[in-house]
Amino acid sequence: MKVVIFAGGVGTRLWPLSRKKTPKQFEKIVGDDSTLQLAVKRLYPQISPKDIFISTGKIYKNLVLSQLKEIPKENIIGEPEKKDVGPAVCLMMGILARMTSNEPVLILWSDHLVLREERFKKLIFAAEEIVKKEQNKIIFIGQKPRFASDNLGWIEKGEVIKKVDSIRFFQFCGFKYKPDKLLAEKYFSSDKYCWNLGYFISTPIFIYNLFKRFSPKIYGLTEKILSSFGKKDFFDKFEKNYSKMPEINFDNAILEQLDKNFAYVVVDDIGWSDIGAWEALKEALQQNKEDNITKGEVLLKDSKDNLVYSFNQKKLVVGIDLENILVVDTQDILLISKKTSVSKIKKLVESFSGTKYEKFT
Repeated sequence: MKVVIFAGGVGTRLWPLSRKKTPKQFEKIVGDDSTLQLAVKRLYPQISPKDIFISTGKIYKNLVLSQLKEIPKENIIGEPEKKDVGPAVCLMMGILARMTSNEPVLILWSDHLVLREERFKKLIFAAEEIVKKEQNKIIFIGQKPRFASDNLGWIEKGEVIKKVDSIRFFQFCGFKYKPDKLLAEKYFSSDKYCWNLGYFISTPIFIYNLFKRFSPKIYGLTEKILSSFGKKDFFDKFEKNYSKMPEINFDNAILEQLDKNFAYVVVDDIGWSDIGAWEALKEALQQNKEDNITKGEVLLKDSKDNLVYSFNQKKLVVGIDLENILVVDTQDILLISKKTSVSKIKKLVESFSGTKYEKFT
């Protein structure tokens, strides 16, 4: 099985840790490894480094190389400019279709946390067995919901279709995009819904042909790019044609038009979290809501429900009688906010554009 990990996002919701020069996936948010390194390490030893591919921005290629020295250099594809996930997926599927068209491919993201790695592996390898036999299928991997999230997409599942080693695969009934709170509560109380992680397993040629059918412009430009793959003029054609790509995500380009009969869903509690925002990171790491989550030299007294991250090793951060507070201390920025106000961070950072604060983005 091949694996493609997408690592091209910027992640302003995790500012000031995540910046344009070093986005969140390259930062040590949990433990001593970046989330990109964690995404790769959890595949070992069953998946070899030579079978792992990284899709990132051209400007981040050296960062990827420095953090993932074991991954072959030719497996790291740097897009010349950001065009959302649709064109990026098409490009990677086109490359793999030329290498190994019917070998299963697993699609992952670089900025997620998976705490139950063995459960995760059981799911992906069970799904691989199905795709080996049914090459024109997509299997979506879902997380059993922990709460009624209105910030995540959901998947509706139907009856059990197949079993592999006691792992159940369900009928795919459709996506539900970021419902309001009332609808999210309804989904959470039903066993017919799970969180959509954006993870799936299929074959490169099947996904690539879906682009040919549903997004012919992206497919056509990708074919022009790959006509020179491995040749001297590849990078010139890459930049020229990629700049013409429409900005569209994979869901809009392909998945919304996918016939439900071509997909299955597999669900478990794999301890998954999208830690692309501070409140999501707090939820992922806490045992209960009143826990304090800290990193670095931090001392909290008579405090509860706080997240305090310090990246300044020469400074002790001390808090007394704090509740519902976010503190992030980097080398050049100190952010202090109510935890309930962190949704304002993204707009704040965007407002820095064209001002004296732009250098801090």
